Amino acid sequence: MKDVAVLWDFSFFAVAIPAVIFAGISKGGFGSGAAFAASSILALVLTPGEALGLMLPLLMLIDFATLRPYWRKWHWPSARLLLIGGVPGVVIGALVYRMTNDDVIRFLIGAMSLLFVIWQIARAWGVLKISSRPLPDSVGLIVGATSGFTSFVSHAGGPPSTMYMLSLKLSKTEYQANTVFVFWIINVLKAVAYGILGIFTLDLLLVNLALAPFALLGAWLGVKAHNLVPEKPFYATTYVLLVLTGTKLIFDALT
Repeated sequence: MKDVAVLWDFSFFAVAIPAVIFAGISKGGFGSGAAFAASSILALVLTPGEALGLMLPLLMLIDFATLRPYWRKWHWPSARLLLIGGVPGVVIGALVYRMTNDDVIRFLIGAMSLLFVIWQIARAWGVLKISSRPLPDSVGLIVGATSGFTSFVSHAGGPPSTMYMLSLKLSKTEYQANTVFVFWIINVLKAVAYGILGIFTLDLLLVNLALAPFALLGAWLGVKAHNLVPEKPFYATTYVLLVLTGTKLIFDALT
């Protein structure tokens, strides 16, 4: 645990406020996939557990703000499979967190950051192609478990589930509703596990209250930026941030 004073230091908020606003912009205007970059950034100035614990309530707040418009518009068969698989994924993530140390979690967050960038580049270059046929239910369960695990240890559960849902040729609304609904439930499960593991502390929750307006501001800016800011510059910036923070976290973990 960092010194409590660090959480209320100007230098901490100089990092945390832009990171939280960025997460809100990502989830509010460009899909939720890149929002976990905020956790990677915060893990540079906090312990990994504190970074994850600080971001989870803020991500849940942003999700809650966007849940109502998509209520019951999800594709239930695929959402159900992702949730069934997600539960054991969260449990495995909790066990890994409990049995390892900060450096292992720091390494996992850094690795997820770099893998996310590699995955996006591979898709853009056509190296990684989406299946032209719907993937079977068994893949949905495996993907759900993978998403639950990666979401628990780094808030990066989006890529595995995205590959599965895109293969189903869901409508834009069904896809977005699935994403919001499934990860809202997974985040609730994570919150319970984080509480049991002692990741949440009173100091972190108080800092959450201070940062909550910036999370909502970011979500509002994301909605406004959706039709004004091209996706390519936004994601290019995201990839640079993830490569830099991911590399630094892996270096710190190994040294």
